[in-house]
Amino acid sequence: MSMKQQMVKAAMGFALVFAFAMPAAAQDVKIGVVNLQDVVQRAPQTAAVMNTLREEFAPREREIVAKQKEIEDLQAKVQKDLAVMGETERRNAEKNLRELGREFERLRSEYQEDSNLRQNEEIGVLQRSMLKEVQDYAEQQGFDLIVGDGVLYMNQSINITDEVLAAVQAKFQAAAAQ
Repeated sequence: MSMKQQMVKAAMGFALVFAFAMPAAAQDVKIGVVNLQDVVQRAPQTAAVMNTLREEFAPREREIVAKQKEIEDLQAKVQKDLAVMGETERRNAEKNLRELGREFERLRSEYQEDSNLRQNEEIGVLQRSMLKEVQDYAEQQGFDLIVGDGVLYMNQSINITDEVLAAVQAKFQAAAAQ
């Protein structure tokens, strides 16, 4: 069992103990459930970050496409001229194709690794930011407990994911307007 699962179970246990241990008159505990992944996926900040990443990696993507076109053009030329090529010329053309293929694979692999790394970094920043947004929202709205992942059942009346998302979107729009 992962640490995160243990923490969620402990929080749920605490919530249950807290809810049942209090006298009936004092049970004004405000509990909410937030699907943080849903908030991160639907937040306008996520779309903005993804657009920035696409722009950041666009030059390298164009370089990869150009290298692929170069390989295709050379392959077409070699196929066309194969009948009139001498042995040395054919070997050189094959060698050039292999070298271009290796360079293409290296470029593609580096691009994929770098792109994934940057995307993971930015998603981590977004997740931390959205967690802070949930905490701020919970404090502002007077919640006593907010539960996230690991919920086996919940009444939709305590699901505040859409409300938190609306607050996140409003904050994003306010920041963009400045």
